[in-house]
Amino acid sequence: MKALLLYADRDFDPQVARPANRAEVTEDLGLELLFRSMAQGDEFVLETVRTVVLSSLVDPNEILYRQRVLKDCAEHPAAVRELYELAGKTLAAERKIWGGLLDDYAEGVLHRSVAVLGVLSESLKQLRRIADRQSGKFRSEGLNTLFSMLSRDLDDDFLKALDGHLKRLTFGNGVSMSAVLGEASASPSYVLLEPRPATWYRFLADRIDDVGTVDVRAHPAQKEPSAPVLSPALALAPMLALRPGGRAVGSTEEGRLNALSDLKARGISSVAISLAQASDSILAFLRSLRFELAFYVGCLNLHDQLAGMGQPVCAPEPLTGGGTRLSGHGLYDVCLSLSMRAKVVPNDFDADGKTLVMITGANRGGKSTFLRSVGQAQLMMQCGMFVAADAYRASTCDGLFTHFKREEDPTMRSGRLDEELSRMSAIVDAARPGSMLLANESIASTNEREGSAIARQIVRGLTESGVRVAYVTHLFDLARGFFDQNLDSALFLRAEREDDSRRTFKVVEAEPLPTSHGEDLYRQIFGGDRRARGAPVR
Repeated sequence: MKALLLYADRDFDPQVARPANRAEVTEDLGLELLFRSMAQGDEFVLETVRTVVLSSLVDPNEILYRQRVLKDCAEHPAAVRELYELAGKTLAAERKIWGGLLDDYAEGVLHRSVAVLGVLSESLKQLRRIADRQSGKFRSEGLNTLFSMLSRDLDDDFLKALDGHLKRLTFGNGVSMSAVLGEASASPSYVLLEPRPATWYRFLADRIDDVGTVDVRAHPAQKEPSAPVLSPALALAPMLALRPGGRAVGSTEEGRLNALSDLKARGISSVAISLAQASDSILAFLRSLRFELAFYVGCLNLHDQLAGMGQPVCAPEPLTGGGTRLSGHGLYDVCLSLSMRAKVVPNDFDADGKTLVMITGANRGGKSTFLRSVGQAQLMMQCGMFVAADAYRASTCDGLFTHFKREEDPTMRSGRLDEELSRMSAIVDAARPGSMLLANESIASTNEREGSAIARQIVRGLTESGVRVAYVTHLFDLARGFFDQNLDSALFLRAEREDDSRRTFKVVEAEPLPTSHGEDLYRQIFGGDRRARGAPVR
């Protein structure tokens, strides 16, 4: 049994190695707020979305598969949440069952497996009822396959047989088994038999075989007394009672009981192993189901919050990886919206065919916010989620990297420029053709001339290697140098500023300017412009 809600042909492996730069990407794009908003206090959902969102898909078909499942989940949220809660409660109940550590290993395993399957039996019945109730309501391949499997594999015959086996495996009427003795020192083979009903004949027969002593020691000087007819179990008991060194202990009552216990363990061991494997298989399915449903529950939680603020979302259009398609309409920073609990300014842009997007303009005009919104949208699209926009279309990227300006760290052993170059070197080593780099005020810890020269070589080398770069910068020499080349592969955006110095927090297609209008902020802080002083700053 497989859940198949995140992939069409396999379960998601939670142990898969997440990107090495996940901490940097999470910090730079502000994703922790996104994850916690999706989790809504559920720690399991939180860990799940952290894993799935950062494990980007590259194949558009796999992304579209998840999108169809998510659309179904959005249309039937109650059913999805019910399945998630059922899987969670069942796994919690299983963890409370003790056993498997008894003195007799086989009996311990059998006891615990029967108890676990008893819990699972009730949950499987509930799964079947949910599947019957939701039959025909889902259109996605993932959920259709799941509910069809539940209805088919958990049919009435299976559930009835499971209950019957569990009842018999309590061995309320004792253990019935047969044994075939091997030649010489070969071990006997054991077969567990269907338990016989408790009858008066069996009651008497079992007590006729009440033997006080079983002694296998040789007594050449004595004539062996005639022994009563023994039951098969007692006939084999002396063999099981032999200890290393040849000394028999079958002459004691304790030895007889130990021998019979050992015999019983050998008889039920194969059944105990089979039951343990069966319960483990069902538990593995429920763990996988819960994990994969947790991702969609997180998506539903986020959707509800954005809808409550009147913020739009869309199903993005993923395109074949390695391309240079990238455009958005009404794109906004989802984490900024979540933190403010309100609508934020959206942006439109079209970077199709561009390997370089250079963003310049007024200080605190929305450049970094726009860059974060692109990174968030790309990750949300490539994990199969909706995107915070009216429309979004992009080629998938084989690795998303971020290089944002860091605050001064007094513990650093080298200068800020060395720290920036070290992080950039690691990105260059890891990036591949088809990757995407989002750089925010990178190489800004030196003077403009040197910073522009260094950044120009880095950007040129990456774009020529097939890496798409979106770069926010205040280095005019850097931006103007690329603009003057009239590159068809470059798009230049600028944070908009009104004539009265107010920021609109929109980015528009425009050439770089030799100023970031820092004087506007000076007037806001120290006076001299009443209107600017009252303008919002983000």
